[in-house]
This record gives sequence, structure tokens and C-alpha cells, in this order.
Amino acid sequence: MAWLALDEGYEVSLVEGRVAVRRPAGRQLKAVPKALRDHPEVDRLRRLAEWLDRHEAACVAQVDAWMVSSLPVPTALLARVWRDEAWRSALRDLAVVGDTDPDEAGFLRDATDAGELKVVNLDGETVRLSPRTVTLPHPVLLPDLDDVREFAAELDITQRVEQIHRATWTRPGDLKDSATEVRDYAGGKFPSRFSLAARATGLGYRVSGGYATGRVRDGGRTLEAAVWIGEPYWEDESETGALSWHDEEGRAVRLGEVGPVAWSEGMRMAAALYAGRKIEEGGNA
Repeated sequence: MAWLALDEGYEVSLVEGRVAVRRPAGRQLKAVPKALRDHPEVDRLRRLAEWLDRHEAACVAQVDAWMVSSLPVPTALLARVWRDEAWRSALRDLAVVGDTDPDEAGFLRDATDAGELKVVNLDGETVRLSPRTVTLPHPVLLPDLDDVREFAAELDITQRVEQIHRATWTRPGDLKDSATEVRDYAGGKFPSRFSLAARATGLGYRVSGGYATGRVRDGGRTLEAAVWIGEPYWEDESETGALSWHDEEGRAVRLGEVGPVAWSEGMRMAAALYAGRKIEEGGNA
């Protein structure tokens, strides 16, 4: 962004997303001088920086939602938002699959105004695709995920939205037919129910009643994963409870009916909550 002239020869601009001031000689100051903090131009740039931060976070959240749900995204939409640096940062290097060849994945590198995508396929070749829609597949849906991760490392792929290196869980095959709960991450103790709820919201999950919850669209079906975190007004020590899944009517879903993405994301939530538990000295819980 260009430098804007202020009083007494000072200039102001946004540098790496923050308000910066430099002297007439061109030396950038470490902080905004007190005399300039309330200047209209400084205030305007400060509010612009705050908006850009919110916009960047919103772009990442939207792309993450597309990826977790594996929703088809119009190629024309990607081409339209690609000009925006925040969108481009969130989308660049994500693995995409076009509707014309669902078995062919590639890492997104560019999107043209004409609706053409430039991707690096898993053979290391840069190709151009023009599908009507693409999906940003959840990693559990990618075949040979370990090979994809190894190839991404060779290309030095860095993803703003966690996809390729997202922690994943696979549903075991020996579940009881009637089972509706998983207790792998139950029993994680926290100093208070408030601290457990705060960890859930800090991780981006919703707290409703006595549960931390996360909704996932999997195979055209929306499920809500839920981990018990204690009664809302309980002030003493609390601990993580069982993980379960519920349909849109609130009915518990049998574990054998939970799809691969919903299973992985539910387990990811439960593991992330459990990881913040209070560690007893000399113990693991």
C-alpha cells in the first residue's frame, strides 16, 4: 500500500497488515507516535486493518467449511475470488478434484478469469482444468493419503487451511451394532467446567447445554458430533465425557452409521478437547 502524507512530513501506511509510520527521511518508526494516534488517517487505516483481519479469517473459515463438507464449489466462483489476496491465500495449494475426473486430484496453484484452474497433479505435472465444479476433499476421502502427504512434502506445499496434514481417524470395524458412544477421550480432567467450555470455543466449537458440538456434512447428511463437558452452571472440576453423533432431529446415531468424515471430525474434536486436560504429576490424566 502507498504511503500517505500526514502533518509535519510524517507518512503512514499499512505494512504487513499493521499501521506503520515513517519520518520524512524515510526511517520507519517502531510504533505510532502518541501525537498521531488519534489522527483521522491513522484511525482510518487502523479500522481498515481490523476489517482485513476479519475478512481474512472469514475466508479461511469458509474454505475450511467447503473442505470439511466436501461441497462442490463452482469453478467460476474460485476464479472470481482468486483476485482477492485473502481468498487466494486460503485456497492456494489445497488439493482439489474436478467433477469431470473425480479420481484425479491436484494442488491448486492458479485460477484465471476465464474459469480455468492451474493445478499440479500427483505426477508432478502442471495441468489446466476447466471443470464446472470442484471439491476440496476431506483428507479421509483421498485415496493413498500417505503418498499424497509425501508428495506434498516434496513440493514444499504449505496450506493455510489444514487439509493434507489434518489429523484423521478411521472408524474401526469391530463396533457393536447398538453402540452410540465413543469413550476414547473421556475422563480428561479440567480445573472447572468454565475452562473446558472455554477450550471448546477457543478451538472453534459450539457449546450448547452440557455439550461441545460440531456439525459436519457427510455424504449429503448432516450430523452433529457432541462431547459431554458438564452441566452449564457447574463451577467445580469437570471432565470430558463420551463422544456421540446426532441427526438433524437430535436422535442418537449408531456408530456403524456414522460416515467417514463425520467420524474423523468428531474424533478430532474429542481429541483436541482431551489434549488440554490437567496432567497429574507422574501420570497421564
